[in-house]
Amino acid sequence: MAHLATRLRRLLARTHPARLVVLAMALAIVLGTILLKLPVASAHGESPSLLTALFTATSGICVTGLLLVDTGSYWSGFGDAVVLALVQIGGFGIMTLASLLALVVAGKLRLRTALSLDTDTSAGSGDIRRLLRRVALITVTVEAVTALLLTARLAIGYHEPLGEALYHGVFHAISAFNNAGLSPYPGNLTHFAHDPWTLLPIALAALLGGLGFPVIIELLRARSTRRTRGFHRWSLHLRLTLATSALLLVAGIALTLAFEWSNAETFGPFSVGGKLLNAFFHSTVARTAGFNTTDIAAMEPETLLGTTLLMFVGGGSAGTAGGIKVTTVAVLGAAVLAEVNGQREAQLFGRRLTPEVVRQALTVTLLSAVLVTVSAIALMATLEARAELVIFETVSAFGTVGLHSGLVGESPASCQLIIIALMFVGRIGPITLVSALALRVRPQRYRLPAERPIIG
Repeated sequence: MAHLATRLRRLLARTHPARLVVLAMALAIVLGTILLKLPVASAHGESPSLLTALFTATSGICVTGLLLVDTGSYWSGFGDAVVLALVQIGGFGIMTLASLLALVVAGKLRLRTALSLDTDTSAGSGDIRRLLRRVALITVTVEAVTALLLTARLAIGYHEPLGEALYHGVFHAISAFNNAGLSPYPGNLTHFAHDPWTLLPIALAALLGGLGFPVIIELLRARSTRRTRGFHRWSLHLRLTLATSALLLVAGIALTLAFEWSNAETFGPFSVGGKLLNAFFHSTVARTAGFNTTDIAAMEPETLLGTTLLMFVGGGSAGTAGGIKVTTVAVLGAAVLAEVNGQREAQLFGRRLTPEVVRQALTVTLLSAVLVTVSAIALMATLEARAELVIFETVSAFGTVGLHSGLVGESPASCQLIIIALMFVGRIGPITLVSALALRVRPQRYRLPAERPIIG
């Protein structure tokens, strides 16, 4: 047994870090599918179909929230527990794996050293253990506080029995921080559309999970050292993530209010306060969690397009949100401004961006756009639905958001398999692609003759 463990460690040490991420996620999905395929996982006592179990397991591990069946009525208590465990494992795992890859890319951790035979005494092992402890502590703290607030609200404001309120509070806390967007209530959170005491804790937990572990830990460190006022002393990653996230949040609120204010099927019947609350909540979950308080399919086409763009961007790096990430968009924006202003190099917050970073951001964005476009065309060829709804569902799956208009549950098996692949690639694709590109950077000892093609 010890010999087998040694050989396994050596194999892992020789494996590219990006491949380890893919392997770990795939194994977790297989295990989740097996558990959900058991008859005890279904509320009806019958074994769910393989596609339903696979779809649900993929959605849970990839913290997406898209489902073929209603969580609260289809799955038994055991099934709900499996789904919740998959969400927790998926969120914790992706934060940890993404942070580890960031350390590897930055040269602060040698993965081969950490996975070698002398793991217990290596410096890399200490980094890994410290990282795991920090991610676990942040996860447990945010989820516990959110669960406590939601439990109190459900027990006092909605008179749910304490055990039931605790279950719903914990479920929504885990789902929110891990940006899964799952809810055991029929209709998701439409019942709480007018309740800020329920929506705000969920939105704030989703925001924290979407910012990413590096941002949270740096903010905590800055507070402990009393450097919160020194914005210029924060890292470029922290400043980019916070600034871009705030800009997208405000833009999403303005867009939603502008087009849904008088929509009789969505925000029209709400009070002014209710409209502001739901616009904030929708703008928050559009990039991260995927909860909904109104009928998504009834929204105006302009809102759906704006929401689609927010889902494509996603949240912060090494967090539970999907998408191409806010820092990617910020880097591309800086590159465009530099070109327009005639500058040789892109700059942000007084820092120069290397050409490698700009190329990586461009590569991730273009490849993601191509993947979404091809998938949307494939779905349109099968589904008889409005184009904007198909594109919306496609980007929601790729961005692991989970907002949906009802097309997934009614689609044929071939479309559901496409959505499964999109969720998996959308969850691990940008992370593994960026790490693989960064680790492949090597010096070039020659330069080819330059020639300028006509652009535009």
